[in-house]
Amino acid sequence: MAVFTPVTDADARELLQHYHLGEMVSLRGISAGIENTNYFLNTTTGEYVLTLFEVLTYEQLPFYIELMHHLAEKGLPVPSPQTLKNGQRLTRLHDKPCAIVTRLNGSYVPEPSAQHCALAAQTLAKMHLAGQDYPHYQPNLRSLSWWEQTVPKVLEFLTPEQKTLLTTTLQEQQELFASALYQALPEGPAHCDLFRDNVLFAGTEATPAMGGFIDFYFAGCDKWVFDVAVSINDWCIERDTGVLKLELVKAWLCAYNQERPFTAAEKEAWPLILQAAALRFWVSRLYDYYHPRPAQSLKPHDPTHFERVLTQRKNTVYSLDQLLG
Repeated sequence: MAVFTPVTDADARELLQHYHLGEMVSLRGISAGIENTNYFLNTTTGEYVLTLFEVLTYEQLPFYIELMHHLAEKGLPVPSPQTLKNGQRLTRLHDKPCAIVTRLNGSYVPEPSAQHCALAAQTLAKMHLAGQDYPHYQPNLRSLSWWEQTVPKVLEFLTPEQKTLLTTTLQEQQELFASALYQALPEGPAHCDLFRDNVLFAGTEATPAMGGFIDFYFAGCDKWVFDVAVSINDWCIERDTGVLKLELVKAWLCAYNQERPFTAAEKEAWPLILQAAALRFWVSRLYDYYHPRPAQSLKPHDPTHFERVLTQRKNTVYSLDQLLG
């Protein structure tokens, strides 16, 4: 989330004329993240988030907006897209697609405990199950085909060792994706970007409560175990090295497994899926770092972080049964 497209108070007031959300009280840009323009929007009826979409097209967005609506209707703690007077939940501002969603309670926890991990994992499993009857389909747009298109655009910036790691891992993933094992993995709507800063917690440090999942705009239909691996690679590691914190990993996986037990295929594919999750974010961070887009407030992530994570996943392999034990 960054500010690519400025929105004035007058813009927001005009936009609110198309909703039943009362009058504007305040508008404040959100600087974190790198993909969309986001503002906190407070009105006389509540607190919301206004998002202008900088990359996703108007035609792509109904998948994400309606998925959040679907999950919110089922009681999942996710932002609820607000309906315009014309019955739609998506509109335009400054020629960009935009939406207004409810602002959830809580804040993100930079150093999650085993309790935080278990709560997030339990909620993710419930989200996967709740999405099974979601009627719309869109693939994860940052999956294999995107890696294949993007890797050639960053190779020139890498050392020979980095190039070898990147291209070798990509080839291994191409083989996995073509396998019968991969086809056997359960799938459905997935968040695909459930980093710790995309989960809010209320309560206290000692007794946390789930606030909710945010930022669904990388979501897509994908293998559910990939969604889990993305989270493990962020929530359950030593930041400086990428080494897994096994206590946190076990808390996460056991809580998820209690809600939706892992299948035999997921257990077999687990080590390579962990590498896939690390590869996905190494590639995207390399691209964002070396091919940045202009923004008023932009904080590009360090791509070497996920290089370290990927290296760790290749050098130290744990089976899913080991981690659940």
